[in-house]
Amino acid sequence: MKRLGRALLIVLGIVVLFLCGGLAYLFLAFPKVGPAREMAVDATPGRIERGRYLANHVTVCVDCHSKRDWRYYSGPVVPGTEGQGGERFGHELGFPGEIFSANITPARLTEWTDGEIARAITEGVSRDSRAFFPVMPYPSYASLCEEDLASIVAFVRTIPPIPNEVPPTKLDFPLNFIVRTIPKPATPGPCPDTADPQAYGKYLTTVGGCGDCHTPQINHKPAPGMEFAGGFEFPVPGGVVRSANITPETETGIGSWNLGAFIARFRGVSPEKVRAMELEAGDMNTVMPWSMYAGMTDQDLGAIFAYLRTIPPVKNKVNPFTKAS
Repeated sequence: MKRLGRALLIVLGIVVLFLCGGLAYLFLAFPKVGPAREMAVDATPGRIERGRYLANHVTVCVDCHSKRDWRYYSGPVVPGTEGQGGERFGHELGFPGEIFSANITPARLTEWTDGEIARAITEGVSRDSRAFFPVMPYPSYASLCEEDLASIVAFVRTIPPIPNEVPPTKLDFPLNFIVRTIPKPATPGPCPDTADPQAYGKYLTTVGGCGDCHTPQINHKPAPGMEFAGGFEFPVPGGVVRSANITPETETGIGSWNLGAFIARFRGVSPEKVRAMELEAGDMNTVMPWSMYAGMTDQDLGAIFAYLRTIPPVKNKVNPFTKAS
């Protein structure tokens, strides 16, 4: 028995050793993205304005990196908190830990280079090589073209500084190690031709992260064959909301919609209209920042609609909201 006990201890010791070695490898070898590139953005008025448009209405960086007011539909940004960070994504929302959005105002990023900001946006790595949890959709932002990426960097530099201290993110084990393997190198390319609605719409849909929320998941991975079919669940104040089916399926998707109806859906949730009526307890709410997407141009919404018409239709009836019991 003593020999058996000794053998078990030796085996346990070897397992622990290998486990520690594996964790050390994950910590030291990842993330594999390389140093931030040399980048000096010429912050022209045109670039700043383009970056403002993208960060507020397409990539909606400002949405997660500000305080949201859940008294109103879609949780519009509280004026004066733009970029200050501190939005919390915790266990009760289905996240593996306590995740806080970063302060992206110059109060926090003054010492960051343009290349470091660009790397954080497209590769998900901080200045000190810490990997971000992909609630920030950097895998989607990796598709940003060079000019649009530079424009967002230029705009971020102009956000009024807010000295808001944000709590550190704490991920559950073992994801706190696994998250380091998620960032990948990104190489921004040329911007798509806006004269090609389908190609431009695919680009906007990708960098806007539409597929991230409108595709259901199985074991934390997109369900095969269900791209854009909706049904992804999000706990919200008052219940659980589910993303819509935005495939061109006529019965359960948006196949029967025309362009005018698609644009009207966004225009109907402008910040002014959203704030005109405070929600009652148990009313349907959504995590989709409608009031920010409402600021997209007709051309961009038209391009997204044109692209969505090209994806495979998927019949998937979604119950949009379940009220909390």
